Amino acid sequence: MDHFPTSWGRPRNDAIDAYGTYPIAQRPYNGPKDAFSEGVQHTQQPIVTGTSVLAIKFKDGVMMAADNLASYGSLARFKDVQRLYPVGTHTVIGAGGDMSDFQYIQSMLDELMIDEFCAQDGHTLGPAEIHEYLAQVMYARRSKMNPLWNALLVGGVKDGKSFLAFVDLLGTTYTASTLATGYGAHIAQPLLRSAVETHEHELTEAQARQIIDDSMKVLFYRDARSINKYQVATITAAGSSISDSITLETTWDFAEGIRGYGAQTE
Repeated sequence: MDHFPTSWGRPRNDAIDAYGTYPIAQRPYNGPKDAFSEGVQHTQQPIVTGTSVLAIKFKDGVMMAADNLASYGSLARFKDVQRLYPVGTHTVIGAGGDMSDFQYIQSMLDELMIDEFCAQDGHTLGPAEIHEYLAQVMYARRSKMNPLWNALLVGGVKDGKSFLAFVDLLGTTYTASTLATGYGAHIAQPLLRSAVETHEHELTEAQARQIIDDSMKVLFYRDARSINKYQVATITAAGSSISDSITLETTWDFAEGIRGYGAQTE
């Protein structure tokens, strides 16, 4: 029991000798260590983040879409951010999550494409190779990436074959005919899948565009971190293109008929 007068009524601290007679030895901790906490952590709390990215295959290629909003926490801060990025001539990546990490990945991909061009060996990196590269980078740097980083979608066409794949900060990868990140994985993915299940190999570019537009509209209504401005990337054997910002025609008149909104009082 600690009888020192200055310690009366205070919690006992085993690391301090109240009488000052000798230092108390500290027992070393030999339990498991948190490898993540010991790693270099550049962004513990994401500052500027983007939300959903959507992608769908059609018979001639791949179509991707992402809105132009980058939120500063819950503030809709930047409304002209491009979250679709071309890599080479037949590949596009789309990112949701921390925008600073995405910018770093863009610089890595630029260096990779420059090195590949300087090799002059007649080979080019297609979407499958870029996806594998990103998977290895994510896995190797998983302890240094933002813990709230979302995911990347990689879409492209090479040798007449469409490619669409997912990769996250842990290096988790998979491919599918439709993909979505963020809130879109819960809201828009069912819409994309229902369209592809019936027209997987017959879906035209115009039909795919209509599905993407409808899905982006649903996300704008449902996702508090989205905006009604977005871009669409189309990748075919002829190359890739990313559209200018498109503004959705939306209306909130239906809110007048919902209890608790509008002019209703009862």
